[in-house]
Amino acid sequence: MSRLTLFNSPLLLGFDHFERVLDRVSKASTDGYPPYNVEQTGANSLRITLAVAGFSKDELSVSVEDDELAIAGKQVDDADRVYIHRGIAARQFQRRFVLAQGIEVQVAALDNGLLHIDLVRPEIEVRSRTIEIQGSGAGAEVEDGGQEISVAPHRKRT
Repeated sequence: MSRLTLFNSPLLLGFDHFERVLDRVSKASTDGYPPYNVEQTGANSLRITLAVAGFSKDELSVSVEDDELAIAGKQVDDADRVYIHRGIAARQFQRRFVLAQGIEVQVAALDNGLLHIDLVRPEIEVRSRTIEIQGSGAGAEVEDGGQEISVAPHRKRT
């Protein structure tokens, strides 16, 4: 039995990477810890803010792996402390965000228990070119960015 996908239309060529991204997003953790906000801070900039109270800068890591932003935190439990009551757990976490192609992480900063990660989305450059249609048997010439490229017709060897 074949799997039915969103991108199985013959009109959507080369979009199979979107399907892989959607699979990664659907498998992402649904755990609500730590809570976070995503806000638009400018026309081409975003900020992710995670509430990481109790974590020091050394106990947090931010990395980008295959267009995926990974934020992890692991608190070191002090064995010398004796708790009469422990209501604040030393909890580790890992939160992942799938980034669109080209989005770059500018900076990560820890301020008053909030981890701010600033992202920039570069301007999208519009590209277009015209393909000249040639008659059969003639060498094709394609204009590409002001340069003409000659393409000789393929001849069968005898």
